[in-house]
Amino acid sequence: MKLWAVFLANLGLALSLPFAGAAPSTTQNNPMNIPLEARVREFLEMYNRLYQRLATVAGQANWQASTDVTAEHTGQRIGAEQAQAAFVGNPYIIERTREFLAQRNQLDPLLVRQLERIRLNAAACPGSIPDVVSARVAAEARQSAILDSFEFKLQRPSDNSPRPISVNEIDRLLRESRNLEERRAVWETSKQSGPALKPGLIQLRDLRNRVAREMGFSSFFDLQAAEFGMSAKEMRQLTADLVQQMRPLYEQLHCWARHTLAQRFQQPVPRLIPAHWIGNRWSQEWPGLVESLDMDPFFKDKTPEWIVRQAVQYGESLGFPKLPPGFWQLSDLYELPQNATRKKNTHASAWHVDLDQDVRSLMSVRPDYSWFVTAHHELGHVFYQLAYSTPEVPPVLRTGASPAFHEAMAETLAMSPNQLPYLRQVGVLPPDFKPDANLWLLNVALDHVVFIPWSAGVMAAWEYDLYEGNLPPDQFNRRWWQYVAQFQGIEPPSPRGEEFCDAATKTHINDDPAQYYKYAIASIIRYQLHMHIARKILKQDPHNCNYYGRRDAGEFLLKIMRPGATRDWRQLVREATGEELSARPMLEYFEPLLDWLKKQNQGRQTSWERNN
Repeated sequence: MKLWAVFLANLGLALSLPFAGAAPSTTQNNPMNIPLEARVREFLEMYNRLYQRLATVAGQANWQASTDVTAEHTGQRIGAEQAQAAFVGNPYIIERTREFLAQRNQLDPLLVRQLERIRLNAAACPGSIPDVVSARVAAEARQSAILDSFEFKLQRPSDNSPRPISVNEIDRLLRESRNLEERRAVWETSKQSGPALKPGLIQLRDLRNRVAREMGFSSFFDLQAAEFGMSAKEMRQLTADLVQQMRPLYEQLHCWARHTLAQRFQQPVPRLIPAHWIGNRWSQEWPGLVESLDMDPFFKDKTPEWIVRQAVQYGESLGFPKLPPGFWQLSDLYELPQNATRKKNTHASAWHVDLDQDVRSLMSVRPDYSWFVTAHHELGHVFYQLAYSTPEVPPVLRTGASPAFHEAMAETLAMSPNQLPYLRQVGVLPPDFKPDANLWLLNVALDHVVFIPWSAGVMAAWEYDLYEGNLPPDQFNRRWWQYVAQFQGIEPPSPRGEEFCDAATKTHINDDPAQYYKYAIASIIRYQLHMHIARKILKQDPHNCNYYGRRDAGEFLLKIMRPGATRDWRQLVREATGEELSARPMLEYFEPLLDWLKKQNQGRQTSWERNN
């Protein structure tokens, strides 16, 4: 108990004195010459205990602020997150962590991983610059409140005045409307929040960079890349390599899509696809291009409740832990009615509120195919959270092996909604539904493959420039559309000057910054895992397999999920699949489609680049 007293004294009680002064020297903190490992274990025991308590308070406040957006709840979130920041960034914690890591060769690997995670936590809010940290926390909360409460207003060409429109309705019209004037109006409406978010983004970029540089990182992007054990430049190179590996397949998809869309809208074939031609606000997926495979009609008789329960039942059929009762009592799963008296964040997400059994999901489920896939994805996160919430995993390591790994687990579980046997088994498709195999694979590629240039290309390059390159605010939009054209082959339907800030309309730019590339890496891992499961465990065709009820597949995934962040993510990939991170399995999965696309595009110029 003496070390406990010393810990709290030097910590400044974390909350009442959030930022203590300079930490005492090593000899002052070890007057009794206690062995190193004993000191580290007691330090970690105390840290984990306080860390979990403060994370719970912050998680509860953040949940309230996201599900009922008010000034009061935003203020409560700021207070809770500032208390958490005061603890994890306290100078005493930073100094002790540095001291112990300097002797890492004498410590157990699990102790070292906890210390490394504590160092990264501290780097986001170092106590040596408390005013900057407090300002960052407050600015992030304000930015989220603007994002979550923003009211979009659509004025169609036939309307006399604008009318409020929900995000779900924007997405529906972009998927379904055949009127190009209406589509352009809807697309431009989806970008209305950008100007309101730009000032906050400028402030946040500066605050985040100041925080990261205080701890020796070159930028906030560099700090985020450190969660993968990489530098900013190494991560940027990895993402560029992924885009390049997928480029031949993407060019064939782009060529097919621009000809198909030009025919649909009776327009000349463009070099760059106009953004409002595509059924997604950011063109990160291209739904509805394969008209014979419109899946939404198969959900006409389904309810939002059925979609969520089916996703839960699917995970439990694999042998994953049953969801605690609190999930159903506390989650916010369905779209708010138009007359609702509250506003909520419309971005689907999974929450691990107490780093233990309090798991929740925030969604706005509608009965359609997109939400069916999303529900499986979000429940994948929740099952992963429960898998590593065990006594064997310390609270500070109760997270994914890397940010990409959490997404990879969710994406792997969301493969089943793209597989015909599963869709038939759960009653979505009739037994006699037999689509053309090439068109089915094309439909999947228009989701999964087109996502790589968006996530590893546009988002990674722009956020790298924003943080690592300190991109001037008067170049935000020009650089954004430069990368959209370069990586996606897409252009805006109308001029987009610097009075707009189209990058800021993407939730992650504000709330989950400088690591969107994790989704691209996750997609690559997903196909590595899926090809292994299909061939080595299920002994089935990877294009036509079914995980449902297969506990051997579930146990394979649980072995990867249970360690949380106690193991290196690259080592887990290597041990599970027998190979390093590679796009090869994903390219192999879509090889039949590439052959088909080459035949469809014969005689066409596949590249959108001017010099080709």
